[in-house]
Amino acid sequence: MSRKLVLTVKVRSKLWLYPGPGGWHFITLPKKQAAEIRRLFRGVPRGWGSVRVTATIGTTTWKTSLFPEAKSKSYVLPVKADVRKKEAIGEGDMVGLKLDVPF
Repeated sequence: MSRKLVLTVKVRSKLWLYPGPGGWHFITLPKKQAAEIRRLFRGVPRGWGSVRVTATIGTTTWKTSLFPEAKSKSYVLPVKADVRKKEAIGEGDMVGLKLDVPF
């Protein structure tokens, strides 16, 4: 039986609104945690350089992906409207985030 390893990352970061169409909200990971994830996934190609994760904000947990962002040299996490509503968070709020990253 094979066992998956999981990196757990806990951060606090600001929720921000993408300035283009669509109303997308994101959290940018701090560079230290992004570097650790990048090191683990070096050479593992996925669409758009994404990394699968299980994200938790408050009591809401969902499966999603992190996406590399060139400007910040980090990863961004999209935060769906239903998560923002359940957790009563909005643009500019500091958010506690837990990520489980299987590798």
